Amino acid sequence: DVGYGKTEVAVRAAVKAAMDGKQVAILVPTTVLAEQHRLTFAERCRGLPLTVEGLSRFRSNQEQKEVIERIKAGTVDIVVGTHRLLSKDIQWRDLGLLVIDEEHRFGVSHKEAMKKWRSTVDCLTLSATPIPRTLQLATLGLRDMSLITTPPENRKSVRTIVCRGSDEVLAEALERELSRGGQAF
Repeated sequence: DVGYGKTEVAVRAAVKAAMDGKQVAILVPTTVLAEQHRLTFAERCRGLPLTVEGLSRFRSNQEQKEVIERIKAGTVDIVVGTHRLLSKDIQWRDLGLLVIDEEHRFGVSHKEAMKKWRSTVDCLTLSATPIPRTLQLATLGLRDMSLITTPPENRKSVRTIVCRGSDEVLAEALERELSRGGQAF
């Protein structure tokens, strides 16, 4: 579920792989999520001898070119990016781990590109909403699946309320959530 610690698992796997000398690609479907993850990974890796970079539309063409050169040279340990990471101009020195967040939001062509890596690279897929094909592969034993079924300490459960829609109800719900320090989407 959302907020159960999938990103924490990804951070720990990435750090382990990078500390063992492998490069790590964190593949996400949106530029906003790429930036959020980049900041999270950079914060968690602060103090470690690891370099974390981002590759998305939030970077200028010149910045992207520099990151791509550093990926090829092997001076970048962890790269968080969008489908840009699947581009043909990206050459990895020693990619060891691919983390795919929200696999269901990538298209067929992107999944075909990812499939090429799976034979030589460890792959970790994160999802709060697994796609039926992934579940089928897991039930057939063709793909391993782990479930995080215990919420983190102090996590409040999601409460769903169905009612007639109105601007007043929406405003009240958002104000209540924000006033308690929660989040709203």
